[in-house]
Amino acid sequence: MILVVFAILLILLFAGLPIFVALGGLSMVLLVTSHTPGISIAQVVIDKLNGETILAVPFFVIAAQFMERGGIAKNLINMAEAWLGWLRGGLALTCVGATTIFAAVSGSSVATALAMATILVPAMLKRGYDRPFAVGVVGASGTLGILIPPSIILVIYGLIAETSIPRLFLAGIIPGLLQGLLFAIFILFYAHKKKLPRTALPTLDSFIKANIYALPAVIIPVVIFVGIYGGYATIAEAAGLAAFLSMFVSLVVYRGCTISEVIPITAIAVRRSASIIMIVVAALLFGHWLTETRMPVKLVEYVTAIDLQAWQFLVIMSLVMLILGTVLEGLSIVLITVPLVLPLLHQFQIDPVHYAIVVVINIEMAMLTPPVGLNLFVLSGVSKAPVSEVIKGILPFLGLMALLLLLVAFIPELSLFLPNLVLSR
Repeated sequence: MILVVFAILLILLFAGLPIFVALGGLSMVLLVTSHTPGISIAQVVIDKLNGETILAVPFFVIAAQFMERGGIAKNLINMAEAWLGWLRGGLALTCVGATTIFAAVSGSSVATALAMATILVPAMLKRGYDRPFAVGVVGASGTLGILIPPSIILVIYGLIAETSIPRLFLAGIIPGLLQGLLFAIFILFYAHKKKLPRTALPTLDSFIKANIYALPAVIIPVVIFVGIYGGYATIAEAAGLAAFLSMFVSLVVYRGCTISEVIPITAIAVRRSASIIMIVVAALLFGHWLTETRMPVKLVEYVTAIDLQAWQFLVIMSLVMLILGTVLEGLSIVLITVPLVLPLLHQFQIDPVHYAIVVVINIEMAMLTPPVGLNLFVLSGVSKAPVSEVIKGILPFLGLMALLLLLVAFIPELSLFLPNLVLSR
């Protein structure tokens, strides 16, 4: 039965229906035909959306919009270049460093890739970098937006899986830094092999200025993390603070946008947030149907009968998510698969927080996988390069991300060390 349902869902998506229409419509048909009372359907959705977790989504989206448009990215890049630009291939290393900090507020892979690509791709081309490598670096680094906390994907995962958001955020830090380190090692190797250009060491005066100018941007993620883990703010309050600080820094400090642009920028963020919440509602309906039909219980019984091991389960689900990633965007993958596999995590004694990071890394790879990989088209549009050329530049980084996936999947401590150290279960 479940295979038939997924087949119908994929057909609807291939037909061009929006994900919330396909998933929500199919879920309503399934619930009605299974004679589920309408009041219970409404109650499930209201209960889930009535918590404060979902409030974090629009605020993080607003923060991402202002960071993208308000000059914050430019100053982070200048700071990173002051630290790393003198190395061979330093501008590519600058991309990784600046993106890591930018991702610590934006929470969005597409926003991160777009903000960085607009500035760094032309700069790298001007300095003699070949275009496939330039767009590959920016595209791969942009995926850190959903791994380095705060992450909108992790917020939605926490809502669906009823898992602690602060634990999920902490779980993404070490894998995110490890991903950046793997990229940096490859860039250094590639830069020396291809004799990429390097710049002179910055003067002490320019070094200090670059860091001072970037300080307001760097303070934003620091304030968020101190607020959350110091117990001063909830996730929703921290998200609201991120939105306010990003707006303030963009308007007052960097003046990358004007007062007249505040409403249009906020409107874009609200529209994007509304689409995310509509998809969440559709996924909640689908999850309710799964529960009503005892499908997860039957799946657990089946898996128990065939004696599947935990590592085999992780490999199978990674392959499934990578395949789904060729036709679906990341949020859809989370909302379709997570409600089904949650009971299996308990069966295999896999921590939901650990599994969340495995999911996110798979989604990162999906963001760079044709034909639906959103970052591919963002990069193609900004760099004016054909998608085939973008894919060529991305391939080495996809290999590194596959290595990261294996490390995180089979060494749970990489994702669980910080949550277990800082927070109790």
